[in-house]
Amino acid sequence: MDLLKELKSMPITLGLLQSTRIGISVNALRKQSTDEEVIALAKSLIKAWKKLLDASEEKSDEKKRNSSLPTSSSKESGDSRDQRRQDPPKTPTTPKITSFPPVPVTCDTVRNKCREMLTSALQTDNDHVAIGADCEHLAAQIEEFIYQDVKNTDLKYKNRVRSRISNLKDSKNPDLRKNVLCGVITPEQIAVMTSEEMASNELKEIRKAMTKEAIREHQMAKTGGTQTDLFTCGKCKQKNCTYTQVQTRSSDEPMTTFVVCNECGNRWKFC
Repeated sequence: MDLLKELKSMPITLGLLQSTRIGISVNALRKQSTDEEVIALAKSLIKAWKKLLDASEEKSDEKKRNSSLPTSSSKESGDSRDQRRQDPPKTPTTPKITSFPPVPVTCDTVRNKCREMLTSALQTDNDHVAIGADCEHLAAQIEEFIYQDVKNTDLKYKNRVRSRISNLKDSKNPDLRKNVLCGVITPEQIAVMTSEEMASNELKEIRKAMTKEAIREHQMAKTGGTQTDLFTCGKCKQKNCTYTQVQTRSSDEPMTTFVVCNECGNRWKFC
């Protein structure tokens, strides 16, 4: 909105419109924005700039009509021909363009590169073709939410983008990519998700099991066990140990023995 308001206050000429092609960018923003205020201001700018174009075309048509009128002398005819020869060729007033930049628009090279890499990650395995998703638009939105959260393009921003790319491209976690393409996970959500939240179901189960194992070992170390000299520590070679037996498998399987060295704190599992 600030940029559009600044454009509205600037003295715009037809030459400036043609050299910068700003009308194309503003029109693209109008078509792709969901903000009613932005759309209204963009329409107002385009309407004002079209008046400049229409006025220029009217002047050009009037000049052509005047030059085509019959003259009373050969001198005037010659002057008219010289004037037509000196007129520069008319440039196209509405240049054609086949694609528009994704919204929101940015001119930052780092951010644009990150958007390209996010687009490539979303296009892994061509899932977007079957779903019919606009990967460039999605990537732009994801990057925009990351930037708005971090407020910079520093190392934290780059690491955040890298983690999204890595998880979206993970062949063992296709559900994450499909959920983003389908809209089940919004760009705003994936922009702030943790590594644990983005992980595949298989990896989540592994992490859960490891957490349980660590908790059990910690609890055993606190509650203690039976002191014995039947085990020899692999680190300090002492026999001052404490062991605890836990049923970690089915009831018809033997119990698992966890051993702690009382001298150096080394722990190991004895099956």
